[in-house]
Amino acid sequence: MIYEIRSKVLAGDRLTTAEGAHLLVEANLLELGALANEVRFVRSPEPVVTYVVDTNLNYTNLCDAYCSFCAFYRPHTSTASDAYTHTIAEMVEAIGRARDLGCTTVLMQGGLNPELPFSYYTDMVRASLEAYPDVTPHFWSPPEIYEMKQVSGLGYEEVLGALWDAGQRTLPGGGAEVLTNRVRQKISPLKMDADEWIEIERSAHKVGFCGTATMMYGHVEDDDDIIEHLDRIRDLQDEGHRGRFHAFVPWSFSPGKTPLGRRIKGKRAGPNRYLRLLAVARLYLDNFDHVDASWFSEGKKTGQVALHFGADDFGGTLFDENVMNEAGHYNRTTAEEVRQMIRDSGFIPAQRNSQYETLRVFDREPAAVVA
Repeated sequence: MIYEIRSKVLAGDRLTTAEGAHLLVEANLLELGALANEVRFVRSPEPVVTYVVDTNLNYTNLCDAYCSFCAFYRPHTSTASDAYTHTIAEMVEAIGRARDLGCTTVLMQGGLNPELPFSYYTDMVRASLEAYPDVTPHFWSPPEIYEMKQVSGLGYEEVLGALWDAGQRTLPGGGAEVLTNRVRQKISPLKMDADEWIEIERSAHKVGFCGTATMMYGHVEDDDDIIEHLDRIRDLQDEGHRGRFHAFVPWSFSPGKTPLGRRIKGKRAGPNRYLRLLAVARLYLDNFDHVDASWFSEGKKTGQVALHFGADDFGGTLFDENVMNEAGHYNRTTAEEVRQMIRDSGFIPAQRNSQYETLRVFDREPAAVVA
């Protein structure tokens, strides 16, 4: 069946749900990866792999969602010494330090703190851009947008319109986890459901925001849930609003120190599952320009291999990351190491911004693949 699917995707025809399920469950992994890589080069012919120099800052760890997969949050009523909510001035100072490290983008996310007024978020965007207009405020994923709606009484488009007016242009796609209500009821019953996540992204695209769609898999989902997730984001992309998803970004659940991790006895999805899912996404998400590999969540070697399974982007440098670190997952890099990992995988490294626009290409020719 892989040969029939190859003919179909190279002809530009869309895969069905049944074909996606076949690839996810039954296809030979190496044949699947080879096809995904072939399609990657049809869509992006140059042997260039992009990355962004960024950091991930957290403004609060107080949260009222109590997700079972999270070791980062503290209850929103907590007065513990390790509970915090930073002021806007403190966050702007942190953005300045990131800029000094070469960051062109700052990803900012945090707990869902009901004590924060809506003005905190819009003022954060304005203050960031006023102090550092050359740093992109890649702030507030859908869970934060949901929280802003709750505290403000506004609709999603009004919330997102206010952020747009403050100067924000891109939206990270966090909080998707797996976009089926069956899964979400099991792992985060107090959080917005899958329909709300889609509605927030739909509203963001209507306003003009571009960003990413993510997936955190490897816990209680099954193969049908994975395909439903891909169907939902592909269908939303088809709607053709002013904004859109630039890329799909999957990563595996890190079980350490989390209630959900104890439930599933610390089992973690391995590299084969990651590579398979990444390759399926490249073939199934025919209206997505980019698929991101992750050196961070999956490990540097697996991230490099993923560049031969359909991915054309290597994510961000993530100089500061605390959410997965709290779960016991620690992995760090430098911009120089990212470039070298790309070279060693046989590709040309290129720095991009959060709109997936190339800022600088570093080599004329890719290095030979290191055995």
